[in-house]
Amino acid sequence: MISRENVFEIHRLKDEGYSNRKIAHLLGLGRNTVNQYVQAPERVFKPREKRVSKLESYKEIISECLEKDPTVGAPVVFKKIKEQGYQGEMTILRAYLKTLRRQSKFKKAFMRFEAEPGQQFQIDWGHFDSIAYGTTNRKLYALAVIESYSRMLYIEFTHSQKQEVLQSCLMNAFKAFGGTPKQVVVDNMLTAVINREGSLIRFNDAFLDFLRPHHIVPRACHIKAPYEKGKVENSIKYLRRNFMPLRNYADLTDIQTQVLDWLDQVANVRVHQTTGEVPKERFLRVKLRPLPTLIKVPLETENPLVHKDFAIKFDGNSYTTPPWAIGKKLTLKADQHTLWIYHQDKQICSYPRCWERKRRVENPAHIEQVKKLRRKQWETKELSLFASLGEEFREFLQMLPKSNRSIKKQVLTLLDLKDQYGVKSLSWAILKALRHRAYGADYVENILYQEMIPISQHPPVQLKNDALNRIRLSEPTLNDYDAIILKRRKKDDRRNHRKM
Repeated sequence: MISRENVFEIHRLKDEGYSNRKIAHLLGLGRNTVNQYVQAPERVFKPREKRVSKLESYKEIISECLEKDPTVGAPVVFKKIKEQGYQGEMTILRAYLKTLRRQSKFKKAFMRFEAEPGQQFQIDWGHFDSIAYGTTNRKLYALAVIESYSRMLYIEFTHSQKQEVLQSCLMNAFKAFGGTPKQVVVDNMLTAVINREGSLIRFNDAFLDFLRPHHIVPRACHIKAPYEKGKVENSIKYLRRNFMPLRNYADLTDIQTQVLDWLDQVANVRVHQTTGEVPKERFLRVKLRPLPTLIKVPLETENPLVHKDFAIKFDGNSYTTPPWAIGKKLTLKADQHTLWIYHQDKQICSYPRCWERKRRVENPAHIEQVKKLRRKQWETKELSLFASLGEEFREFLQMLPKSNRSIKKQVLTLLDLKDQYGVKSLSWAILKALRHRAYGADYVENILYQEMIPISQHPPVQLKNDALNRIRLSEPTLNDYDAIILKRRKKDDRRNHRKM
């Protein structure tokens, strides 16, 4: 049935020459409705009677099942009413159960709980989009911590919800509030609650170890019962609606600075809707327990291996270490802003934390140390002797680091091959290895073994001093002698020119 105003509009438009289809389109009515009121404007049309549901006769049985067990499944109820003669399908039963549960959810009442001053903190995570660092996007989270009596709020933004990050944020909150509560209320986050079966709760061991020195008792909310920590739930909503909109920030440090200012200037100095007081002023009546004097600072800790590029991997990036640490496992500790690298409890370097990914962060001092080591390697007698044999030998020496084996040991092997096969054969084998990009003494040895015959030579006299037996002399070349003769000839020419 439509309003009398619509009936009037139908006849007005009809008098102006509009078709029933056009009138229906203009007024948003059905074409049949327009036809009926054009023919009988005074007629009152009765609404269509509702169809009786097939479940109507069985609603009492369904209600009894739900009273006994509110979580009972549709198949169990279906079996019960089927035995009583139900002829319908499962789909309408599921829809009806869904409607009943939705209604009971909103009818459920709960008691408002007000904590004593300093008795309880409530904590919870909120997700707030992401921050871009170059081509990398890092998810942005915020941990909200609220003192339940005063509604005094602390917020810390992070890029992770790891156990160490949670502990670090809580420690910063304790410092900001100036003490610790008797109780911390959490939801069922994995960093706090590992398993739950009814009233039996197993808390995360690392979380308990963190709370124990502070003498704080954890309390976990029931599943799907956000009202049990409604104060912090509302704080997350307040942060989302009053701080984040139209907010510009460059990085994690920037947004954390802004939120601390917002807490001091807005959130903690407003009149709270529930208490009717300013949280900062109400907090003056709160007496928290003092922080322990000696306490371990919670940091992300790993034991990475130093790779051959004298760098460790952490959070998608590489950080260099002194080259002497290659092959060793070091200790890495990090917070939101800095990371420190230790060897046997001694700090060897530190870096500002990089939030981009696939970046190599280098310390210039480490690069210089590597260069010095390379220069020392080139200054050894064996390497100098090998390099003096010719251009192809020097080129091959430059490529040896790609074999990922000791350069000095490979050069000694190549010099032994020179003694066995001669310089010309070794030069030929090295040129072949360079053409095939086979960098390593074992490749050269294999080429010589397959295609060359060792030269026969008498073994040298063995001296008592083994160090003298290992002396190697560079190969003499005629070019050196030619240079000496030419130099003498120039001197003789100058003398003869002066006498004349």
